[in-house]
Amino acid sequence: MIVIIVACLAGGILIGKLAVFSLSNITNLIITLGLFVLLFSVGIDLGCNKEALRNIKEDGIKLFIVPVATVLGTGFGSSLASILLRMPLNETLAVGAGFGWYSLSGVLITQMHSVELGTVAFLSNVIREVIALISIPLISRYIGSFEAVGVAGATAMDTALPVIVKSNSPDIAIYSFISGFLLTLLVPVLVPLALGL
Repeated sequence: MIVIIVACLAGGILIGKLAVFSLSNITNLIITLGLFVLLFSVGIDLGCNKEALRNIKEDGIKLFIVPVATVLGTGFGSSLASILLRMPLNETLAVGAGFGWYSLSGVLITQMHSVELGTVAFLSNVIREVIALISIPLISRYIGSFEAVGVAGATAMDTALPVIVKSNSPDIAIYSFISGFLLTLLVPVLVPLALGL
């Protein structure tokens, strides 16, 4: 997947350099349509998982601990990055608010701010997902299951879910799915809020 992502990005840069006319209108349309398809797919994924919907009632408020902690931890890390990198706080918060959902956060920030910051958001969220996939087994073994879910961010409900379940007991799956789902819902809300600061 990472190789495909890098190849697509490199191919896009090459086509953009070789283009004799502006492709921005076409790319904006493709990005918007892709975003709608992505959000629709997330809805289908949730609707298909009937067991997850039943378990929400049983676990109640406990399901919200991990996503709340993830939002707070990411906000703290983004604030620290603002100081260390000497970037505006609203920009680092917006990048962090992607929670690993690189395809959406990169697009939103590109459309609302700049291509440069959108690229930073895309790459940093891809890196977050890669680090999560590599570190989840170690975090699960030496620190804890909920911490492993938090590291995954929004990807805890999709790409990181199999790794989380394999590295922990199967009952962590509902926490992982709900955490990833809630963080996924927060990305299109928190990214614009952060940029507006």
